Amino acid sequence: MAKRRISDSDGRAALAAAAAPDAPRLVQATAVRYLLEELAERAPGNSVEVRVPPFGAVQCVAGPRHTRGTPPNVIETDAETWLALATGRLGWDDALASARVAVSGTRASLTGLLPLVRPAD
Repeated sequence: MAKRRISDSDGRAALAAAAAPDAPRLVQATAVRYLLEELAERAPGNSVEVRVPPFGAVQCVAGPRHTRGTPPNVIETDAETWLALATGRLGWDDALASARVAVSGTRASLTGLLPLVRPAD
C-alpha cells in the first residue's frame, strides 16, 4: 500500500482551494498528489500506472506486477482533468471520448474507482 505523505486535512484544504480559477500551482500540485495517494490507497497494486505530469504518478490496481521499463497499462492526463475525474465533475467515459485522458494497455481503466471524493465530502 502507498504511504500517505499528505494528511487528509491538508489534502482536503488543497482540494477546496484548487477549485478556484486562479489557484496557485503549489495548491494544485498538492490536490493532485493527495488524490493520487487516495487512488493508490483504495486500489492497491502495481498493474496500472496513473500519471498526472508534472505533479505525480502512482501504481495501483491489483494484477500482474510491473517492475521495470514502461508499464504495460498507463493512464495519463493533465491536472485539471484529473481533479475533475477524481471529484466526480467529469465521468471516465466522457474523459475518454473527449481525449482528455490517454490510455494504453488492456487494464488501463479507472471505471468503478472514480470519483474518489465529492466536492462536498
